[in-house]
Amino acid sequence: MRFIETPLEGVALIELEPFSDERGSFSRVFCDDEFTRAGIAMHVRQANLSRNPHALTLRGLHYQKAPHGESKLVQCIHGRIFDVAVDLRPHSPSYQRWFGTELAPDLRRMLFIPDGCAHGFLTLEDASDVIYLVDQPYNPVAERGVRWNDPTFDIAWPATPRILSSRDGSHPDFGPA
Repeated sequence: MRFIETPLEGVALIELEPFSDERGSFSRVFCDDEFTRAGIAMHVRQANLSRNPHALTLRGLHYQKAPHGESKLVQCIHGRIFDVAVDLRPHSPSYQRWFGTELAPDLRRMLFIPDGCAHGFLTLEDASDVIYLVDQPYNPVAERGVRWNDPTFDIAWPATPRILSSRDGSHPDFGPA
């Protein structure tokens, strides 16, 4: 794995380094030792699979309120998504900034999103499946969100969503915690 810094403090793009032979390929997608050497403390406590049958489905922007904040390692295992992290940490040098990147199996990369950042994605193809490893169990009482098109962040989504849950569509604009 190759860990690449992004403009957001603590958010990392992780490129897989596959081994290929006549059988196909093999890639390590998580190794505690490698993450620790890269300065990422990620102790997986939950794994989630998001199945999205239709292109231009938007999920997010979600986060968990402290003390139940969660870090995520996001990978698109089928289809294609535009994945976004938004820094909501008031003391971070990248506070209120966002980073987005395309994730797809052929791109062989993942996005690490630390606790304190909101996360969302837009599917770019039908049948886009996203798996993410999380370092905290889900806590419905701590669940929060901010509006996907909040002008505070001015995220440059690659397209306008066609499918959005009523819950995600009703998230408030960002305000101090």
